[in-house]
Amino acid sequence: MKGGKGPTHAVATWVRRQPPKIKAFLAVVSGMAALVVLRMIVHDHDNLFVAAEAVHSLGISVLIYKLMKEKTCAGISLKSQELTALFLAVRLYCSLVMEYDIHTILDSATLVTTLWVIYMIRFKLRSSYMDDKDNFAIYYVVIPCALLSLAVHPTTHHFIVNRIGWAFCVYLEAVSVLPQLRVMQNTKIIEPFTAHYVFALGVARFLSCAHWVLQVLDSRGQILTTLGYGLWPGMVLLSEIVQTFILADFCYYYVKSAVDGQLVLRLPSGVV
Repeated sequence: MKGGKGPTHAVATWVRRQPPKIKAFLAVVSGMAALVVLRMIVHDHDNLFVAAEAVHSLGISVLIYKLMKEKTCAGISLKSQELTALFLAVRLYCSLVMEYDIHTILDSATLVTTLWVIYMIRFKLRSSYMDDKDNFAIYYVVIPCALLSLAVHPTTHHFIVNRIGWAFCVYLEAVSVLPQLRVMQNTKIIEPFTAHYVFALGVARFLSCAHWVLQVLDSRGQILTTLGYGLWPGMVLLSEIVQTFILADFCYYYVKSAVDGQLVLRLPSGVV
């Protein structure tokens, strides 16, 4: 392919040949550059959070299209969908009783579509579900998130149960994609629709992380004080960063595959 010999392909080939430390450095530099660009073109940083929710919804739409068109749920982690539904349900409840806004509406739409995906996997397309590959024990993330939310949660004036619930959904969202990554790690070969969905999650997580980082920079840290005191403000920011880096490796191979013109994504050993 002629396009494969262009500058983009040359850069991608050069990056692939670099050692892991250089790749990590390039990833950090690229992330910082993306933050600078977003800071220049997006004046209201709350729009980044809305964009993150919209991209997440777009990813779910791709997943729904796959289920309806191909009539198979192969490669999709039911456990990740259930964890997503769990943190969305808790966050929706907390939004209703703590701060009703546009995010509440977006969460409602995303929760409904996620529940539909769960229904399709569990009842309509069960025969194609890769149960043996979806072998991540979810109590490894649910229990630690619950315990952490009891110890570190918002210090606002809201009812204690609501504050613990909000912390739980923040922590759980950060790691809810781990079962999906385990499925991809077990299969190694990822068909396009599933790859598009996970890449959309990665973009959504980056936009959400960018929203918080830029808020902190522009307010010179004062935004963190509005979240309360103690460890909670730092844990919010850390959770955003963690969920971004969890998907960073996959996103790199997704972009690499797209540059190479490969429709099916093949992951090397040790990825995700």
